[in-house]
Amino acid sequence: MSHKYKSKIEKLFEHPVSGNIDVKRLLSALEHYEVEVEISKHNKAKLLFNNKEFIMALSHSNDLSKDSISKLRHYLEEVGLTPDKL
Repeated sequence: MSHKYKSKIEKLFEHPVSGNIDVKRLLSALEHYEVEVEISKHNKAKLLFNNKEFIMALSHSNDLSKDSISKLRHYLEEVGLTPDKL
């Protein structure tokens, strides 16, 4: 079952950047790896892991922009949640 979650994280690190990442499934995968996820009423996701916070705007289409994917990838690298470390 954890492979299902790991594959969602791996999509963030693909080259070229995937344009079809389902936000809900991604957030679920991050929660599986103990990232605290809080969705605000302003349609933003606050992620907290190892006392490091990341805030990401969510689109109404349930997809992430390439810019958001890039920023999220840098955050995950910073907190050590990369596919090779999961």
